[in-house]
Amino acid sequence: MPTDFNLSSYSRIMITGCCGSGKSTLSRSLGQLTQLPLIHLDQEYWQAGWIEPSDEEWRSQVASLVTQDKWIMDGNYSGTWDLRLPRAELVIYLRYPLLLVLYRALKRVITNYGKVRDDMAPGCPERFSLEFFHLILVCHFRSSYAHLRKLQKLEPWQTLLIFRSPKALNQWISDCKGSPA
Repeated sequence: MPTDFNLSSYSRIMITGCCGSGKSTLSRSLGQLTQLPLIHLDQEYWQAGWIEPSDEEWRSQVASLVTQDKWIMDGNYSGTWDLRLPRAELVIYLRYPLLLVLYRALKRVITNYGKVRDDMAPGCPERFSLEFFHLILVCHFRSSYAHLRKLQKLEPWQTLLIFRSPKALNQWISDCKGSPA
């Protein structure tokens, strides 16, 4: 990462990575630092009762969201990367070890079971789902490699940060807090 990194110079930040990696937590932290509006894609995607929109509805909604001048957008939803990546100035990818991500996901389910998290759509309480944990495994062992290849092809004006440990991410956040705005 460049030593002259200035977080406040970015208006559109895309945060992605496998489920359970901490995308929403990071977006809240960066939202406090930057005062950029937060868009949690899980809130936008899901409808009450865990109802999914059609592919056309979802793509239309994301296409509308990315036209905003300023945002921090968290979520994987790699089927919409073609809409989000061209607008993102800073892309942050969380690529943590599998056991850590599984632990965090399980802890989140246990801690929030039956409650609606603030980064989730109304009417979608936390639940245990084997499908969710299967998705984490697929992301870690298959999808993340395709994601990383795609992220290596960003435009020169875009910045990519990949964090492979919470310690590295926390150090970066601490450095950002200490940087002049």
